[in-house]
Amino acid sequence: MFGQTAAGSAANSPSGARVFRYEVVGLRQNDETDKMGFPIRRSGSTFITVPYSRMNEEMQRIARMGGKIVSITPIAAS
Repeated sequence: MFGQTAAGSAANSPSGARVFRYEVVGLRQNDETDKMGFPIRRSGSTFITVPYSRMNEEMQRIARMGGKIVSITPIAAS
């Protein structure tokens, strides 16, 4: 615990800097997507970039919106 701080500790961990791209199909317009302020096409793929720490939350949000995750790809940090 010595030398660690609560703020920024996630960014210093190996998982803190990891980012993933979800390819999602089948998103539909509903109450959740109405909050975004723009219509969603049901056809085609949508790409969503997500940090490692929010992966689970984003998967749940996509499921609530009726989407299906086709692929998850890690994005290399530059």
